[in-house]
Amino acid sequence: MMKFISTNGDSEPVPFSEAVLKGLAPDGGLYVPDHWPALDEAFLTNIHDKSLQQIGVEVSRLFVDELDDDTLHSVIEEALNFDAPLVSIEDNLNILELFHGPTLAFKDFGARFMSRIFSAFRKNKEQDIVILAATSGDTGSAVAQGFLGVEGVKVCLLYPSGKVSRLQEQQLTTAGQNVTALEIDGTFDDCQQMVKQAFSDQELNEQLVLSSANSINIARLIPQSFYYLYALAQMEKTEQNPPVFCVPSGNFGNLTAGLMARKIGMPASGFIAATNVNDVVPEYLQTGSFNPRPSKRTISNAMDVGNPSNFARIEYLYNHDHEAIRRHIWGASFSDEQTADAIRSVKEKTGYLLDPHTAVGYLATEAYRREAAGYFGEPDDTPFVILSTAHPAKFGDVIEPVIGEKIPLPGRLAACLQKEKKSTHMDSDFGRLKAWLLEQY
Repeated sequence: MMKFISTNGDSEPVPFSEAVLKGLAPDGGLYVPDHWPALDEAFLTNIHDKSLQQIGVEVSRLFVDELDDDTLHSVIEEALNFDAPLVSIEDNLNILELFHGPTLAFKDFGARFMSRIFSAFRKNKEQDIVILAATSGDTGSAVAQGFLGVEGVKVCLLYPSGKVSRLQEQQLTTAGQNVTALEIDGTFDDCQQMVKQAFSDQELNEQLVLSSANSINIARLIPQSFYYLYALAQMEKTEQNPPVFCVPSGNFGNLTAGLMARKIGMPASGFIAATNVNDVVPEYLQTGSFNPRPSKRTISNAMDVGNPSNFARIEYLYNHDHEAIRRHIWGASFSDEQTADAIRSVKEKTGYLLDPHTAVGYLATEAYRREAAGYFGEPDDTPFVILSTAHPAKFGDVIEPVIGEKIPLPGRLAACLQKEKKSTHMDSDFGRLKAWLLEQY
């Protein structure tokens, strides 16, 4: 049976259901598998014949052994009822569009999978579970929609006041029903710290059943590994060279999911960690020193993270070996000015419109090909895959002045702008959050 252990090493191994419901291990660490299973070789050989849903079931089976096949199939089919197309924009340069879900962001994969998993594990339980999640933008709306109306689950979202786009704020504050938004005076890192303190607070955990929908929860990362393999499935069958994946990165859950896919057998030449000026991880890759610091606000706001939680998982995967990490990950960071220039130039050159986060990924890919080609030992004709994390319409206020034209707003985004924002304002004091939680739930 698969067990999950803490990156801090001071908690007992637990089954998947307990790791998911707890979110954070009792010792404050993040849950990781106690061993790494392997995908079937025949499955990888025939990956081109597999759908996203078939890949999801195959990968899930390796980690989730407490659900029967029918339930697992149902979870995947319900959660992943949208596509993730691979779009070629230049020779050997592809965009993996992860924004075709309900909230038009890649977070839909993890949130929808988690909500169905929670529902399956919470059947016949008397006490409601309370989901706590910090968001720098897209996580909040994805979690809100993914868990909306799910029986036995209450959702509490913490987001930094004035530091998410209007569309993102409208998406996460207008859900209603079992979803509450807390507008925090502070940064995303403040929100994330408050959530972590809640999971470590004995009194809260004695009175409430708390869990997290942030990427600190292992159930967020498992479904995010699906689409790396799905990218391979969409490539030409004659393609021999494993791709280099470029991942726009903030809290580093998305990149960690790719590393997990590699651990279970997915071919990959390497990974590019693309960040904005919040460059803690690229700096670590260069110097070997990890120095968390307050995040800086940028136009790629979902990546405004100064102390990425999932770095602990990355270190664990590589036994805290800096050189081993560097062999598989190359990093680069870029300014808002460079990001805006990339959006403009790619639109003019190819007609393809990048959101600010994907633009950072494009810049990192071009920098790698220009400055570090062959770093991973890959041949010249190796394909690159940039993970596109959000629909550009979610960032019209940033993009439209750059390209000089209006971006058509998808219907589901237009609808949320007409709804009334409902949030509870709070300063970044854990005591206030604790008192509020005990009063509300």
